[in-house]
Amino acid sequence: MSRFWSPLVKQLTPYVAGEQARLPDLVKLNTNENPYGPAPEVLAAIAHANADDLRLYPDPAASALRRVIAAHHGVQADQVFVGNGSDEVLAHAFHALFQHGLPVLMPDVSYSFYPVYCRLYGIPHELVPLKADFCLDVQDYARPAGQVGGVVLANPNAPTGIALPLADIEALLRLHPDRVVLVDEAYVDFGGESAASLIARHPHLLVVQTLSKSRGLAGLRVGYALGSVELIEGLARVKDSFNSYPLDRLAQAGAVASFGADAYFRQTCARVMQSRERLSAGLRELGFQVLPSAANFVFATHPGQDAGELAQRLRAQAILVRHFKLPRIDQFLRISVGTDAECGRLLGALNTITRSS
Repeated sequence: MSRFWSPLVKQLTPYVAGEQARLPDLVKLNTNENPYGPAPEVLAAIAHANADDLRLYPDPAASALRRVIAAHHGVQADQVFVGNGSDEVLAHAFHALFQHGLPVLMPDVSYSFYPVYCRLYGIPHELVPLKADFCLDVQDYARPAGQVGGVVLANPNAPTGIALPLADIEALLRLHPDRVVLVDEAYVDFGGESAASLIARHPHLLVVQTLSKSRGLAGLRVGYALGSVELIEGLARVKDSFNSYPLDRLAQAGAVASFGADAYFRQTCARVMQSRERLSAGLRELGFQVLPSAANFVFATHPGQDAGELAQRLRAQAILVRHFKLPRIDQFLRISVGTDAECGRLLGALNTITRSS
């Protein structure tokens, strides 16, 4: 620790991202990237961006991008907020909407960045246990009025992949009509159901999505939020007090083009979902228990194998999967859905490992 750090910095435990290894002949199934990459239209839009324009600041409002996102989801442009990946959007949401001095409720097994934001902004939070099967029970979030600062959940959940039905999301919204309910839909395009259709009836709902997963643009860093005008204005106030130009010109051009490539988007999502079902079936044949997934990854455990040891033995073969050393899930592996060839190599390696054990 440095003597120059502020007291807050000394207390922080930052989020740890998945390993970005440089291994020969690597099969990278640890960070949920899309194996098929962006649409050709996206690459063309970036390539044809006027290089001379890079000396100029980008549109601070990302107006063109917000219009195409709004059209895609059936909302108005002033109900859309964009940022550098959904992580930045989430950070602004915690800062703008959850600093009420009351605990924000979130699942105990979910995206581990949520508690990090709470610690960064001094927001009290309560981890609400998922059920034994890792499903969420809405009634576990019932609290007396005035005792909740908000609710945050990923749907489909990460790292479990389990999706919550839209009726349960609406029931959760009815439990806390005076506090923001944030639904993080990073993986919704792989079989989940977006809560964006509920925004018109529930002004306290904020839906966050990303272009990193289903649109294959993890390296471009574009995320967005959908909500009532008042929620979006709150996010914009924080953004414009921090960085008025979060999305560069190339990111805006590529992101706009991605929404025009609808056929490619649907085709690649379908391919990932088909590969996910084949991967799940293959893992079950090897004795793994696999949770039902509506994401571009699966969450699996083997009753006769230590998850940490499996991850290390796979890494020795240049195959990366994600292992979380956390309560309740330390015997699970989160495995991103790659191409069929990558999934086949993973299954082959696991077959050898489990048989040798």
